[in-house]
Amino acid sequence: MSGRTEKGATERLPLKAAAPQHFPFRAATFGNVTVALAPDRGRSADRRADYHDPTLPPRHELIAFGFWLRKSLGVHAIVHVGAHGTLEWLPGKTVALSDTCFPEIVTGSLPVIYPFIVSNPGEAAQAKRRISAVTLGHLPPPMTGAGLDEAQQRLERLVDEYAQADGLDRRRRDRLAKLIVETARKTGLASEAGVAKTDQPDEALRRIDAWLCDLKDFAVKDGLHVYGRATEDEADPLRRQGAAAEKANLLAALDGRHIKAGPAGAPARGRSDVLPTGRNLFTSDPRTMPTPTAYDLGQAAAEEVVRSYMQSHGDWPRSLVIDLWGSASLRTGGEEIAQGLALMGCRPQWDAATGRITGIEVLPPAALGRPRVDVTWRISGLFRDMFPTQIALIDAAASAVAGRDEDDTENPLAAATRAHGKISPRIFGTSPGTYGAGVEDLLSRGEWGVREEIGRAYLDATSHAYGGADGEAIAAPGAFEGRIAEADLLVHTGDDPGRDILEGSADVAFIGGFSAALAALGRNADVIVLDTTDPQKPKPRSVGEAVSRVVRARAVNPRFIAGQMRHGPRGASEFAETVDRLVGFAETTHAISGALIEAVHDAYVGDPDVRAFLLRENPAAAKVIAERFLAARRRGLWHPLRNSIDDDLAALIAEAETNGVAA
Repeated sequence: MSGRTEKGATERLPLKAAAPQHFPFRAATFGNVTVALAPDRGRSADRRADYHDPTLPPRHELIAFGFWLRKSLGVHAIVHVGAHGTLEWLPGKTVALSDTCFPEIVTGSLPVIYPFIVSNPGEAAQAKRRISAVTLGHLPPPMTGAGLDEAQQRLERLVDEYAQADGLDRRRRDRLAKLIVETARKTGLASEAGVAKTDQPDEALRRIDAWLCDLKDFAVKDGLHVYGRATEDEADPLRRQGAAAEKANLLAALDGRHIKAGPAGAPARGRSDVLPTGRNLFTSDPRTMPTPTAYDLGQAAAEEVVRSYMQSHGDWPRSLVIDLWGSASLRTGGEEIAQGLALMGCRPQWDAATGRITGIEVLPPAALGRPRVDVTWRISGLFRDMFPTQIALIDAAASAVAGRDEDDTENPLAAATRAHGKISPRIFGTSPGTYGAGVEDLLSRGEWGVREEIGRAYLDATSHAYGGADGEAIAAPGAFEGRIAEADLLVHTGDDPGRDILEGSADVAFIGGFSAALAALGRNADVIVLDTTDPQKPKPRSVGEAVSRVVRARAVNPRFIAGQMRHGPRGASEFAETVDRLVGFAETTHAISGALIEAVHDAYVGDPDVRAFLLRENPAAAKVIAERFLAARRRGLWHPLRNSIDDDLAALIAEAETNGVAA
């Protein structure tokens, strides 16, 4: 076996240089600790797509790596750094694994200690179930207010001056109103604030003021969290205590001692009970979900969605699709489930003694004050695995609503059921054992011509309907396509203040997949990102508005950029992820302004200091960033005024390759 060196030296063995009987990997030993990079599960080029493939066995290299850890090196435990990995997603049973399941084949009986961000309970639960990990919760990155850039601050000062003049000096007020709108249009900020050319000055000012407040309220990462370490200026004693416990409990776990259990959730959303971190994460009892509190919050968010739709379209939505994810449901106690139930006009019934759900109550039309909405649920693979009880609950609610004797205008689901003679499925996902939206492979390879191909992949992957008393799967090819064809909107909820839609590939895959499916079907529908990071103030935004907000408040924010630059290669990879997600949204939704792509380009590549940082600290990230910007140019999603952009990006790729990145 090749790859390990002693005394901290790291040996890098290229595959072509290795003897046929050897498997190359990277490792370095420091006394009794060996730091090793596990080989890819599949081909490196397909890393993202291969993560969740239930039919793809791990490569021989990964199996050999596991044998080397256990047989050659003789380790006593694995500390798994980085979530999520591939071990817990390898083929095999979802629970109660046997020695023929690949996670067991690779790790055997080795204890796995897995530091896990405290706000991601769903994937932590997967690691518990499939590799028996002790998941030590750690703090999310420290957050800071986004603030406003120079152009935004100038607008804010003008708006403040307008407010002072209002009611005192009408002529000055009117001049200021005109100046504010002109300034916002000239800088391109008016369109991002949602100001239409037909808006009267008062309405335009209201939108601009609301948009500026929205940006200021945005919380951005101030760097990253270093495990077991609090920042020097950390004032929260619970966060300081948590950082200390992270380090102490990692050592205690390696000593084989019991680690106290602790809940998972997002501290920035008010879940102070998850602090201090460093405890062994547990999740909610699914039999209580949605909890009464989660139902109230979910109902309020649902009403905000229909109110916003009514305001934009002058009518109630009749049919919509909701994305339903496992981690989010655990984090919020089931708010997303509650949103859909409330839209249908249903409410859970809870046992007073245990808090567990015992049934569904269908509310009368008079109690709703609006028509019911025909809700279709697109569930993630993790939700399917973890929540068969909730699938059964949703299915029972749909059946109860479908059987109501109500007017067609008040109950579109019952109307459709009467027309077809039976209720068609309303809960859909990928086939059992598979995960994702079905478009990740296409997006990672970039091997597609028109976005309709992505849409078709999304539809084909959502091949199974779920329901019944046990939440079982039934093959239903084409059924989900029919539901999308009738949908007025998609609702995709973001609940975690520590994470936005440019930070995870899953948001692009699910939102972008739906948008591309609409294009494939020749349909139009609203694509809504429902912001519930402050559960008391839910805010639905179009996908274009949501992405614009993240770009202006976080991606190009000097505070965010400076914070990531403190963390070297890992900070550089955050920039690469942001660019990849931004271009991914542009490719799949066609709702992203080229001005946003240009703004990010100028902040990362156009700034000499950031460009030099990327090439110095992480040339691979620099190359990815340049390639993604070139992809946006090639697909006609970005039309910069400077003719030298393509040459500049090609030069960046060449420099990155010179610095050691393979072509």
